[in-house]
Amino acid sequence: MQNNMFKETKGYVQGRNPFAVSSCGRRRNDSSPLNKKSNEPRKTTKGKGRNFRTTEEGAGMTAAGVRKYRAKNPGSKLKTAVTGKVKRGSKAAKRRKSFCARSKGWTGERGRAARRRWKC
Repeated sequence: MQNNMFKETKGYVQGRNPFAVSSCGRRRNDSSPLNKKSNEPRKTTKGKGRNFRTTEEGAGMTAAGVRKYRAKNPGSKLKTAVTGKVKRGSKAAKRRKSFCARSKGWTGERGRAARRRWKC
């Protein structure tokens, strides 16, 4: 009988995973944006260069906020709200319909304000 037939293995070892294994065996993302202190200013609804509207204005991102987001995230297709009058069946109308369907369960103050702005 061969001795190497019953090799002791530790199971599957995952290679190339960017997150380190902790003492309990879990992978922790210590470099996540939530753990880092950033030098960037906070996203705000007040003042010059703000990224978001207040709830009275209908919540959601401003055009400047969308531009900043797209500059930081190349390839993003983020757009501002569809707020005007649109033709039935147009791309804008379909975007609005999709947003309204997705956001039906939004019951918070900002969610309700955003739905009002989108005319849901």
